[in-house]
Amino acid sequence: MSMVSGFLASIGAAVLAFCATVGRIFIFAASAVSHMLRPPFYGRELLAQVMQIGFYSLPVVGLTALFTGAALALQIYSGGARFSAESVVPSIVAIGMVRELGPVLGGLMVAGRVSSSIAAELGTMRVTEQIDALVTLSTNPMKYLVAPRILAATLAMPVLVAVGDTIGIMGGYLVGTGRLGFNSSGYIKNTVDFLEVGDVTSGLAKAAVFGFIIALMGCYHGYNSGRGAQGVGRATINAVVSASVMILAANYVLTEAFF
Repeated sequence: MSMVSGFLASIGAAVLAFCATVGRIFIFAASAVSHMLRPPFYGRELLAQVMQIGFYSLPVVGLTALFTGAALALQIYSGGARFSAESVVPSIVAIGMVRELGPVLGGLMVAGRVSSSIAAELGTMRVTEQIDALVTLSTNPMKYLVAPRILAATLAMPVLVAVGDTIGIMGGYLVGTGRLGFNSSGYIKNTVDFLEVGDVTSGLAKAAVFGFIIALMGCYHGYNSGRGAQGVGRATINAVVSASVMILAANYVLTEAFF
């Protein structure tokens, strides 16, 4: 009996700890959003973060999208050949990229790069007491460190995903015309005819949400990092893992909402 009660107690403790963590994240997010909407605004810091999060992530997002679109074209052609439906390759590549693969894979790649970077940076600032120094200088750390990063990621991710979608569709086009025997103008026409505005806007909306999640997880874990090198390392790992899991969960919820 004592073993059963101990097992149930451990489950209850884990559930309570999870709920407490979710509550702290929601409070942290609400505080960050409130600071975005109230002056003072740090425009130079926001611009620096847009460059760091958005511009410098272009190579990894572009390469990921290029090879994903190319591989997707090959897979759809191979599967469609079983049903004599090879002609659907251009439309399925375009729809798959803009609806799902572009936002999700782009979000996961940026999460690996940006969430870890933000968590390590803020965690190091916490360990070296730079965040405490900001408070002594009458500078709110949430407004100066957290709000610009979350806003920058939310604004930059749709642009990144739009570029990635274009490159991914181009990857499918190169494989389709170069390896699979599609006519160039016919491939483009098929893509344009079947791709709707709602497909594109839903993917960009997902990207904005994913950007918010990426920066939020990086900031939360870095801001609340434990002391020492171990604490910073743990915060970095937790930021990437939690951002990746939340992106996949949010993707399902948003897909249900849009479609």
